Amino acid sequence: MDEFMQIAIDMAIKGRNEGGIPIGSVLVENGKVIGKGHNQRVQNKDPMAHAEIDCLKNAGRISSYKNTILYSTLMPCYLCAGAVVQFGIKKVVVGESANFTGARSFMESHGVEVLDLAHPDCIDIMKSFINNNPDLWNEDIGEE
Repeated sequence: MDEFMQIAIDMAIKGRNEGGIPIGSVLVENGKVIGKGHNQRVQNKDPMAHAEIDCLKNAGRISSYKNTILYSTLMPCYLCAGAVVQFGIKKVVVGESANFTGARSFMESHGVEVLDLAHPDCIDIMKSFINNNPDLWNEDIGEE
């Protein structure tokens, strides 16, 4: 198990345990974690509080993202993929895309390398959440 994906999974579980959506994210630069976050849309009543956005906020202002790798337990949505492209993050490692295909093609079309691990733990965590909370999940991805 990749240590950084494990941290992202731990962040997803933290979010789930807080009553939120179990998605976690970690930003790594030169083998060191510089930020981590989890989806907090429910907890903070904030529609912008996606895991990747929380992670980037927690990393703080850095002069360049070109040597960073973003890890996320779930394929980023267009909001988060937009942040990846905007800040010039060149690589995203994803836990899974079976439960949500997200914006992979958007990121790749902007030169971002996307590696989907199809990690069984990530798949199971999201599948269980979606099955138990379909209304909340549909709210999160903007579907009715």
